[in-house]
Amino acid sequence: MQNTSVNPRHVLAIVLVSYLMIVLDISIVITALPDIQQSMQLSAATLSWVQNIYTLCFGGFLLLSARVGDLLGRKKTLMTGLALFTLASLSIAFSTDYLTLVVARALQGIGAAILAPSTLALLTQHFPQGPERNKALSLYAAAAGIGSSLGLVIGGILTGWLDWRIGFFINVPVGIALFVASMRWLQETPVISGKFDVQGALLSTAGMSTLVFSVIESSVLGWGAILPQVSFLSAVVLLVLFVRHERFYHQPIMPLRLFSHKIRVGAYLSRMLFLGAMVGFFFFSTQFLQRVIGFTPAQTGMAFLPVTIPTFLASLLVPYLNRKFGMQKSIVLALSFSIAGMLCLTQLSAQSHYWSGVALPMILIGIGNGTVLGPLTVAGMTDITAEDSGAASGVVNVAHQLGGSLGLSILIALFSASSEQVNNQRVLVQQLDTAFAGASVFLIAALLIAASFLRKEPLAKS
Repeated sequence: MQNTSVNPRHVLAIVLVSYLMIVLDISIVITALPDIQQSMQLSAATLSWVQNIYTLCFGGFLLLSARVGDLLGRKKTLMTGLALFTLASLSIAFSTDYLTLVVARALQGIGAAILAPSTLALLTQHFPQGPERNKALSLYAAAAGIGSSLGLVIGGILTGWLDWRIGFFINVPVGIALFVASMRWLQETPVISGKFDVQGALLSTAGMSTLVFSVIESSVLGWGAILPQVSFLSAVVLLVLFVRHERFYHQPIMPLRLFSHKIRVGAYLSRMLFLGAMVGFFFFSTQFLQRVIGFTPAQTGMAFLPVTIPTFLASLLVPYLNRKFGMQKSIVLALSFSIAGMLCLTQLSAQSHYWSGVALPMILIGIGNGTVLGPLTVAGMTDITAEDSGAASGVVNVAHQLGGSLGLSILIALFSASSEQVNNQRVLVQQLDTAFAGASVFLIAALLIAASFLRKEPLAKS
């Protein structure tokens, strides 16, 4: 139900900037990692945890944080997430040793986990279902698509021309401004009375954290190693127990009725596959640009503009495309562009030029990236009641984060398995082509799911 005492435009502005800050930060770190490694004299294994600990805490605490917002109020949880994320960013920027950096990154991940579900839930609270909500959710999704690619551009420029710490310093004034704006313009949303699902919270957090940990370790050690196998099996057991508990608990942290709707289930699965492909695209494109073409971090950041600009322009067309074609056809059309671009990248060679071999496919991928997340977000929040808005937003964010982590792990495994040779540029390009082929398979699967799961219950045009 819409809260008429609050200006929805103020809510939308706070939500979009907050979410954009989270997404930008994830991408900025990718281009900053080499400089962080050099400045702190870290090994490759220790360096990986600068990013992995953030992913672990973000993914592990999402479901818990989403339900806390239902019970305590969205404004309170959003401001808590903002405060923690901003303070952690400041600590990262001033960190001089590895331990401080990793602890601050963990706190930043928890802050993002508190913040992300609150932003999406606030939109569903203040915009009634229909054209207004669809437009707001499309803009929210555009922030995710634009932020992921823009972060690489900004991160590359800041790292190459200034210092890797600048990217984290930027979060501080932005976070403070958002905190003040939230205090002034947001009103607390209605809360759900009742007991907190402590057992569900413990099982979901332990299960999700263990699952993300197994994915992280598999990308380093391979799925054949004992640690990722044991972690994965433990995660499966914990999550099965979690689902069983949720089935019978009267106020579950994740109501299973969220998965009774074909459109929502199709949106969750398609989102996971799409994010797996896109995170892999950003990761392996960076490898090609720096290790094959020889771009500097700043040049690599600028090289992603052919993705960033079409993503932004395409996101502006989402409301029009939804009205003209409907949600399902918009998703299928967007994924078709992404598939075409990703398949082009499978043809890269050591002699490929940036403009013809990389930039042109990036344009196609950017069009798909800017178009698909809007309708997928709307589909993932279809027919959600006010009491389930927090839990549903948590599931959307879990699909987003877990899809990226799990997808990248699988693609890294494909990359590594395609050849055991090292320090050979021709072989490296073959490995990259294999990874892009895997990403193409993800996108094709996402398209098939969107075409089938959403076919019997077509989404209403906005």
